Amino acid sequence: MSMAKVIPITTVKKKITVVFYRNDRGKEPVRDWILGLTADDKKVIGGDIKTVEFGWPIGMPVSKPLGGGLYEVRSNLSDGTKARIIFTIQQDNMVLLHGFIKKTQKTPKNDIRTARRRAKKFSPK
Repeated sequence: MSMAKVIPITTVKKKITVVFYRNDRGKEPVRDWILGLTADDKKVIGGDIKTVEFGWPIGMPVSKPLGGGLYEVRSNLSDGTKARIIFTIQQDNMVLLHGFIKKTQKTPKNDIRTARRRAKKFSPK
């Protein structure tokens, strides 16, 4: 009689946890932006965020450093457009600061400024 070999399942843990930036009025701009996208696009972006959560630190093609402690999650959406979420790392948290559809080769300075301003205001609760 042969015995079945038992292979233990190891649990893969997140290396960082997603936290949405919340402004003074209680709004979460990145969450609101994601909720406004199609179901397919939400899946793509959610999958890319999850890849960063479990694989941090991770580089191209999913994530790229922007400098000054900012990084971007890089998502290619179903219709060929490119979505970006700018985030920072604070106390093992991936703080999602700003999301947008990328229309130019370089990340627009205004989007980086928005993320930097939000990063300065963020305090973990």
